[in-house]
Amino acid sequence: MKALFGTTLCFLGLLRADAAAPVAADIPFLAPEAAARQMTVPAGFRVTLFAGEPDVTQPIAFCIDDRGRLWVVENHSYPNWNADAGKDRVVIFEDTNGDGRFDRRTVFATGLNYVTGIEVGFGGVWLVNSPHLLFIPDRDGDDRPDGPPEVLLEGFGREGIHNLVNGFTWGPDGWLYGGHGGSSYSKLGKPGTSEEQRVHVNGGVWRYHPTRHVVESFAQGTTNPWGIAFNEHGHIFISNCVLPHLYHMVQGGYYERRRPSPLSRHAYATLDTIADHRHWVGADWAKSRGGADQLAVGGGHAHSGAMIYLGDSFPDDYRGVMFMVNIHGKRVNNDILARRGSGYVGRHGKDFMLAADRRFLGVGLQYGPDGSVFLSDWSDPDECHTRKPDRATGRIFKISYGDRKPALAPVNLAKLSDAELVKLQLYKNDWFVAHARRLLQERAAAGTLASTVRPALEEMLEKEKDATRQLRALWALHVMSAGDEPLRLRLLNHPQEHLRAWAVQFELEDNKVSEAMLAKLEAMASAEPSPLVRLYLASACQRLPHEQRWVTLTRLAARTEDATDANLPLMIWYALEPLVPANPQRALALASQSKFPRLREFVARRLTSP
Repeated sequence: MKALFGTTLCFLGLLRADAAAPVAADIPFLAPEAAARQMTVPAGFRVTLFAGEPDVTQPIAFCIDDRGRLWVVENHSYPNWNADAGKDRVVIFEDTNGDGRFDRRTVFATGLNYVTGIEVGFGGVWLVNSPHLLFIPDRDGDDRPDGPPEVLLEGFGREGIHNLVNGFTWGPDGWLYGGHGGSSYSKLGKPGTSEEQRVHVNGGVWRYHPTRHVVESFAQGTTNPWGIAFNEHGHIFISNCVLPHLYHMVQGGYYERRRPSPLSRHAYATLDTIADHRHWVGADWAKSRGGADQLAVGGGHAHSGAMIYLGDSFPDDYRGVMFMVNIHGKRVNNDILARRGSGYVGRHGKDFMLAADRRFLGVGLQYGPDGSVFLSDWSDPDECHTRKPDRATGRIFKISYGDRKPALAPVNLAKLSDAELVKLQLYKNDWFVAHARRLLQERAAAGTLASTVRPALEEMLEKEKDATRQLRALWALHVMSAGDEPLRLRLLNHPQEHLRAWAVQFELEDNKVSEAMLAKLEAMASAEPSPLVRLYLASACQRLPHEQRWVTLTRLAARTEDATDANLPLMIWYALEPLVPANPQRALALASQSKFPRLREFVARRLTSP
């Protein structure tokens, strides 16, 4: 869908770009316009300056609203979070004449602190503001807060100064998704929530529902994810700083870590990176600090931001490609995502952009309504471990292709009718699709949605032949709370694997299932031909009551063809693990029938663990 908005140079655990010769703060660097002109991009592309200092400084996060405007968080409190409290702010940048550069700047909010992520929607602005998740209402849309920030969640940890919570991006399922560094430990809940009811997160991906107001840990682990993107089938990918740079995130998965966590105590083995390559060379990532060898393979180990391009102005070869910023390499890498078994493999693509400015320290990137890509630059002579940022610099660049105009001019999507928002679900540029879907979700929550919307989307789901368009209809129905169990039961027999997979996930979203649906899921565990759908079944088992998991897990564990799959044996174990001490005999029986040697090993190990 789009890239994560809350990423930052100084929150990525980076190492100096040139260890032998650190860049001094007084060395000349390229002015904003010159930095744009001297970037190297493929033939047919061009880079222009959208905004630069002094108009924007320290751009730690940004998002794009329904009018195509950029909402930017300027973070001036790092690294002295307490001493410099109240120095962060939110600024709106608008290009009113379409020349590719902002011409209207509005300060929306000041007096903030520790802000590492932003999104807009549902009548206001969402901010990751550790230890809180904040919502600043602006229900009349006049770009002035209606009142003080509302605390929706508390408990985000601050142990890792540059390895902590960040966000946001809207998922196709209507949730807000964010990343979380493994050096900080969060215990999340609404203000006043008791300790035992809080959600624990220590690295990985978390999510928050904007109308149900619940928070969940989506997947645990990794080192310091600072970029989330969704592909056309709604699968989640992250860029990770330090060690492997690319993961396909499965709901309920446990991923490799740099340091142990009590939340992964009985994982025993963890899901691995999907990248078949590294962007650095040598035996020690901590020594991959610049030099010709590092630059030749991608630039280094530190990555920020994630974008899977689903716009409409780049050549079609770029559609579905994952882009991420390589900090030390001062460039944008890209990886080619391809299906493998139940998941994916990420193959190295040719680097997309190379910056000439030694101060370039890219943060986040995402495509907008005209299909062009916005790229933010923290712009600093050094990296985060010095904890001496230059607070007077910052840039946002725009990368465009050719002179082709988008098929649909940017508009204020909030002014469109329900029927027009439904039609946008078929538009090529997913920016329009995602914003229109969220607006339908808002209107459904407000009770103002026209009665014709559901049948129109159901017809789209029935008549469209392309799976990505069918999924768009299904996702829109779901966020409107219009996708009921009879629909999901029908979809479980759909010839398209992606529809079956999402029907499984949506059925278990509220952690309960009917007898009819449970019987269907158990039958699918034996007969389902798609490893992708079997992965969704294994993932969904974690959301079932313990006694309802046994049949599905036993049947999945008997599938010989999945014994060497990168995901399924471990996902089955994660769902089975809490059942083992409660029912050792049944666990041993399952293990003895399993076709997965590691599963038998894990059951035995769990039975002897305290």
